[in-house]
Amino acid sequence: MPGIFGDHMVLQQEMKIPVWGWADPGEEVTVTFGTRTAKTKANAAGKWRVDLAQAEANHQPQPLIVAGKNTLKFEDVLVGEVWLCSGQSNMEYGILTLKKYEELKDSEIRVFCLTKSASLTPMDNTTIVPHELIFDGSTGYWKKTPDAGSWNGFSAVGYLFGQRIREITGHPVGLIGSYWGGTPVQAWTSLSGLGSNPALSRYVNVVQTLTQGQRDRYPVVWADFVAKMYKWSKEEWEPYNVAMRQWEAAAKKAREQGMPEPAKPQLAPQPARPGNEGTPTTLFNGMIHPLIPYAIKGVIWYQGESNVGSPDYGVLFSTLITDWRGQWGQGNFPFLFVQIAGYGPTPGDGSRGNWAALRESQTKALALPQTGMAVAIDVGDQKDIHPRNKEPVAQRLALAAEHLAYGKKLVDNGPTYESMKVEKNGLRVTFKNVGSGLVLGIPPSLPGQPAAPAPGVLKGFEIAGTNQQWFVAQAVIDGPCVIVSCDQVVDPVAARYAWGDFPPCNLYNKEGLPAVPFRTDDWNPKAAFETPE
Repeated sequence: MPGIFGDHMVLQQEMKIPVWGWADPGEEVTVTFGTRTAKTKANAAGKWRVDLAQAEANHQPQPLIVAGKNTLKFEDVLVGEVWLCSGQSNMEYGILTLKKYEELKDSEIRVFCLTKSASLTPMDNTTIVPHELIFDGSTGYWKKTPDAGSWNGFSAVGYLFGQRIREITGHPVGLIGSYWGGTPVQAWTSLSGLGSNPALSRYVNVVQTLTQGQRDRYPVVWADFVAKMYKWSKEEWEPYNVAMRQWEAAAKKAREQGMPEPAKPQLAPQPARPGNEGTPTTLFNGMIHPLIPYAIKGVIWYQGESNVGSPDYGVLFSTLITDWRGQWGQGNFPFLFVQIAGYGPTPGDGSRGNWAALRESQTKALALPQTGMAVAIDVGDQKDIHPRNKEPVAQRLALAAEHLAYGKKLVDNGPTYESMKVEKNGLRVTFKNVGSGLVLGIPPSLPGQPAAPAPGVLKGFEIAGTNQQWFVAQAVIDGPCVIVSCDQVVDPVAARYAWGDFPPCNLYNKEGLPAVPFRTDDWNPKAAFETPE
């Protein structure tokens, strides 16, 4: 059986339950879960699959039994809500960085963290790493505790999201963590997905033109490399350092006595680094394909920093969403993602724009059905690409899930640009998703930290005339609109908001959700403030 099946797993409620594996060709296989039973025979390649009838959420653990020539029994199986948590380091950022382990003992939130694996061909199974070799925390099996993860426990965003889903539904929750810091979106997309769009042909070419030597460095199981490095460090590097200190003393003495220096210690070469996990398709093959077609409610995704500066991120990201949905064959399951947080240079220094452009590309993915976006620009950290304030991010993802996945009518996102018109010497910008009304807001602070002071004026708006020179604008809320103006711009034609790497921004709706960054122009997106604040 694939590694995604195991003791303590959670199966998706109210959905057919795919169960699959391998057996001798022609071997009869019977799968039983509660009152549900299905039979099949392995095909000529030794593969088999059944789809059990859907089940309602169940807090009473049951076994899943798979019987052929031998019998496999998976204990303590629950039925509830299964979500895949994927992306790069801000998804990988662990819950134990923020919470004490004692606060996280809900036995009905189960986690499965995939071992970091990259492959040039689709893998049919996850990699299970022996406990003594788990240096990055990823396990490849289900656990009742969030200590399984890659970086101080299971994903903080994922686990906090799961807690909120428990509150919303009252059901058990299964969280599948498949993430790897510093990785680009093209690594998480299948080769067929990339090949479906001619605009992405260069990524396909990267894979097709790898040399045999490069191919030989795959598949990558990162824990194996880390274990080899650990062994090399203990057995080679540390003794070498001791030997070098001894040699330096002996060599100095020999020189003083006019004697030949002793032979210098030699360091054994360190283990060769495996293939690059950023290569297109490799993480889809190693960390997504082994999960398919395990039934899931949806996906939460936090990635983008590694693609800042990529002009085709919008196409890549939309392709990934469509690709995963097609691969799973479950239709348009909810795909909820985080718009990358504020980080880096402030407006006015001439270096901004790449992060703003990527956020714009992410926003465009909302044109796909059943997608939702959690804006995080207000909870970033100018000096840390891994902001600690993950709770609001998880809550905003959960709001989107509550609306898209669970059908509740609510305001699940912040004010979003709708239209603009010239009014006197300024612009009237109209928003949708205003909820109970537009307000000057305060970003949520970390637990235990003082709240930011109440804002006095609305910040983050700029306007420009036909000369495409941008100026900081005065902005005033007027119902569902913001009126923006600037003395230096007599005939304004364009407006933008929160356009920068770490821009000022304090427009919210009364529900506490921040406005989505936007621009109304199609000019050079890197243009900085003409007049710094």
